Amino acid sequence: MTSQKQNVLRPFNVISAKATTFAAAILTSALLAACGGGDAGTALDATAKSELPESTAKATTSTSIFYGMNGRNTNGGAYDSTAVSTQLAQLQDLGAKIYRNSVYNLASAKVVAKMAQTMAAGGVTVYPVIMLGTGYSSEQQAYNAGYTLGQQVAGTYKYKYYEVANELEAQALTGNVDGTNWTHYRNQPFVVARGVLRGLIAGVKSVDGSAKIIVNGTWLHYAFFQMLMDGSQPDGTHGHPTVNWDITAWHWYSDQGDMTRACGGTGCYDMLGVLRSFGKPIWLTEFGVRPNYGSYQQIASYMAGSKMMGLFQSVATKYNIQSIQAFELYDDNEGDFGLMRSDGQTTKDAYWAYKNFVASHPM
Repeated sequence: MTSQKQNVLRPFNVISAKATTFAAAILTSALLAACGGGDAGTALDATAKSELPESTAKATTSTSIFYGMNGRNTNGGAYDSTAVSTQLAQLQDLGAKIYRNSVYNLASAKVVAKMAQTMAAGGVTVYPVIMLGTGYSSEQQAYNAGYTLGQQVAGTYKYKYYEVANELEAQALTGNVDGTNWTHYRNQPFVVARGVLRGLIAGVKSVDGSAKIIVNGTWLHYAFFQMLMDGSQPDGTHGHPTVNWDITAWHWYSDQGDMTRACGGTGCYDMLGVLRSFGKPIWLTEFGVRPNYGSYQQIASYMAGSKMMGLFQSVATKYNIQSIQAFELYDDNEGDFGLMRSDGQTTKDAYWAYKNFVASHPM
């Protein structure tokens, strides 16, 4: 989701630089078209601290969340003018079982929470991506803001999953670089981003200790997440707070090519292998085709083809991919990414390509 226009993809040139010890270990085991190393880790498991409504009601027997969709309820346009019951019927028709939606504040969180109850009764799991940027002067200030918002969102509904912030690593890049090395990031934005993530996670967990936390990134920006895990930062120092999460999410679009051989200025990488080496399940919480790729039919063919849904489904077991979520249900002010037009009613070729793929490739 690029709702704040923070990661409109750029050409990928890069500078070369010395990697951290941790990065070198990852490169050895997972990169340059290799399949990657490491087994999926176990998710955090704790006793729930809330009596909020739960997102566990199911109207169907299938519990798979492999196929999903992005929505942008509370962002205006077709999402706000289309009844939740209609959106639910469309998701059911597509075969999408999980629905990702952004929340920005308590008011938007309440809207999505109400929607989540309706969707759960119809067999679709809704979960929030909590949108918070890096406009803070210190890590502590960012942490405090994140804690408050995380606590507010978790207080509106007992979700099973919470995605914290959106592509924050892109805001810390030094420029037009790959993001494969710690030197590709600016220290102050990195530190603030770390504060945002730590605060959001702590705020959610203060309400719901059983919550599964999702952290996301995009393109080749994996060194950012290595630093979060090992307590290092772009100034070369170590011993800083670490960030722990349960599911590693990634965003991938048509102009980025084959995710198992993604080529930037520093070389070609098996990004699914890199992510698997983090030892956590992988979700692709945004995948989509850029509207300028071609005709509706060309876009539909790419979406269901060998570099997108076809690839992700075929290697799901190999890389421990648990969910893939198309961006997005409707065209809106983000662009014509939708499987349906901005009236919330008219289907596009991509709608039928997605639906047919799901029907013919059960997971």
